[in-house]
Amino acid sequence: MLMILGLLTTGCSGDDPSATEEATASAVAPTAGPDGRAPVVVLDPGHNGGNDEHLDAIDRRVPAGRGETKPCNTTGTASDDDYPEHTFNYAVAERARQTLEARGVRVVLTRDGDDGVGPCVDERAAIGNRTRAAAVVSIHADGAPADARGFHVIYSHPPLNAAQGEPTHRLANALVTSLSRAGLPKADYVGGDGLDGRDDLAGLNLSERPAVLVECGNMRNEQEAELMSSPRGHRLYGDAIARGVLAYLDR
Repeated sequence: MLMILGLLTTGCSGDDPSATEEATASAVAPTAGPDGRAPVVVLDPGHNGGNDEHLDAIDRRVPAGRGETKPCNTTGTASDDDYPEHTFNYAVAERARQTLEARGVRVVLTRDGDDGVGPCVDERAAIGNRTRAAAVVSIHADGAPADARGFHVIYSHPPLNAAQGEPTHRLANALVTSLSRAGLPKADYVGGDGLDGRDDLAGLNLSERPAVLVECGNMRNEQEAELMSSPRGHRLYGDAIARGVLAYLDR
């Protein structure tokens, strides 16, 4: 399912979460596409609210790139008090969409609510390919051990096409910089310096556009879960992701 919406709002900036809530989004003008129109950005909120009630549908195997297959989708994780990842992902994507559209970016979401099923991971990649997106950002949260914390940005490695090379690396670094400037810590349990190259994620392997997956934080960490389950956290993460995308588009 595709959704292209238009809603104006202001974003947030700052060096810490409390300051981020009060500041205005950086006025970065996105680079126009080759046809002179505003660029398309695909935001992919991971999982979906109806997945756990349709396991037969999401368990079927689909292409995952590199000659592999994997389940169509999964249910995602949750905090210890049962705040679901899929709800966090969608709320953050909605906030990022609003901030990006306020800067003139055309935004496509891979799902249009939080009570559906799927789409499958290969279809999510296909949405970015069909729309010739300037950037694709998949939004997730991790379910790591409780003492782990921080965000990391995943990219396809080794790259399978030119888009997965230098353009994707620039996008990943722009997001790491923006999330860090928002006062969010880099992961202390995976990857290095906020980045993690992987070869097993279908949405990244199958992408023909610059694409990354942001694990915003660890939902099993009590401190991070409290932030991630709050409207303040949704604004913080969403605006930081949007600012990273805008910085990338301006290059």
